[in-house]
Amino acid sequence: MASNVPTLAAEAVLVASGELPVEKVQVQGYDFNKGVNYHELLSTFKTSGFQATNFGLAVDEINKMIEKKLEPLPSTADDEINLSPCGRPKTNCTIFLGFTSNMISSGVRDCIRYLVQHNMVDCLVTTAGGIEEDFIKCMAPTYIGKFELKGRDLRKRGINRIGNLLVPNDNYCAFEDWIMPILDQMLLEQKEQGIIWTPSKMITRLGKEIDNPDSVYYWCYKNNIPVYSPALTDGSIGDMIYFHSYKNPGLILDIVEDIRRLNSQAVYAQNTGMIILGGGLMKHHICNANLMRNGADFCVFVNTANEFDGSDSGARPDEAVSWGKIKMDATPVKIYAEASIIFPLLVAETFARTFKPEPSCSQN
Repeated sequence: MASNVPTLAAEAVLVASGELPVEKVQVQGYDFNKGVNYHELLSTFKTSGFQATNFGLAVDEINKMIEKKLEPLPSTADDEINLSPCGRPKTNCTIFLGFTSNMISSGVRDCIRYLVQHNMVDCLVTTAGGIEEDFIKCMAPTYIGKFELKGRDLRKRGINRIGNLLVPNDNYCAFEDWIMPILDQMLLEQKEQGIIWTPSKMITRLGKEIDNPDSVYYWCYKNNIPVYSPALTDGSIGDMIYFHSYKNPGLILDIVEDIRRLNSQAVYAQNTGMIILGGGLMKHHICNANLMRNGADFCVFVNTANEFDGSDSGARPDEAVSWGKIKMDATPVKIYAEASIIFPLLVAETFARTFKPEPSCSQN
């Protein structure tokens, strides 16, 4: 270097390199000279950097869940450990899948339906919208719109907007016509048979009544996969229950039984994995259930929230470790990305490549 360069500048720029604080992995993307191979392309995400690398790590984490799930259960003399609180055949890893309602409003619904149709996950937790939108789609379609459509104009047309999706208000009227007789029957069974309804029992009943293989909750009913929604009244279902309480009052939903079932499903699991799309109530509900067993063994979060406001939605997995919701020796991953892009790709690189769907599962 020229001798007239200031010494201070030269020393600042030419700091000698030491050892890397992490294992040496070279950055390398996909070479399209090899042609288009989507599996190979997605495999290079892990060495591409940024959120692509987090995607690759999440693929590894989910595949660890699946590998553990497919291992035989260890023999044990303690019958209590082998209990399945919801009556499902127990596996070596209980996988909890949580998602916000917009996932069901979007095409991600079909990915979720695929997973429950083929018994790949063991428990769902979502919000009220994540329940009702599934049934509504069995009755009438949701349409692609635009984010910039004016709410005032849509309101005059009786059109509801979910991001860039459009749902005619008539869809909800069809939902009301369908669900009201079911609520009547549930109330009758409560009075005459002493049935104690919970949100999960109600969702199972609705999954049975919809009798449609396009439905996520139809397959949850068929495969005995429990679905928990502690805020089930926070949506159109709540509206229907509200109207029903005037027309035919007395229906009771008990959330106490559900929290015991959810927590027990975690407590008595051999190992657990959490896959959580989005934040809010459903994210914490799954994490808190896993606190009861001193933490989940595997974990993947996918959301766009940040941690700087102190919200649980944006909290990184390490915060959950501090609470005992994820085990201290786990290798959890958070992908900072929008799940409608990421989750189908995650399913493609994990469940869809590992599980061999049974032909009987394709029948209704």
